Amino acid sequence: MNENAQNAVSKYSKRNLLSGLLFGIGFAAFIDEVVFHQILRWHHFYDKSTTEIGLISDGLFHAFSWFATIGGLFLFADLRRRNGLWLQKWWGGVFLGTGFFQLYDGTIQHKLMRVHQIRYVENIFIYDVIWNLIAILLLLIGFMLIVRARKGEVGFK
Repeated sequence: MNENAQNAVSKYSKRNLLSGLLFGIGFAAFIDEVVFHQILRWHHFYDKSTTEIGLISDGLFHAFSWFATIGGLFLFADLRRRNGLWLQKWWGGVFLGTGFFQLYDGTIQHKLMRVHQIRYVENIFIYDVIWNLIAILLLLIGFMLIVRARKGEVGFK
């Protein structure tokens, strides 16, 4: 790899990862909010108060998801414009961000802070197991993509 390519790798590698992470976190939050809060109505972002407060918290959560997603896409567009987009690294970041959000939600928000649960049923255990196993799978895919990008040929697209 020539010196210019090496400089591009070091210059844009972290930015590709950050763009993917932001997009992945925002995307996961968006899907969580739309599917579990709005469509299935299993919970609100904050369930320790009235329904009205729960809806307000959902709105703020939805805004956060859009800010993260759009921020990630702005970085993505900048990487493309600079010819520094490294798709495999970016997708690794997307999976890491999605998995991180899911695991954070399932462990910190659901169990530690108890701001809400996945679903309010008698036996929540199976929901927790599936939620967190999906998070771990997403994280593993993300790590695998990033390791493969690091080991493989650098290919900015």
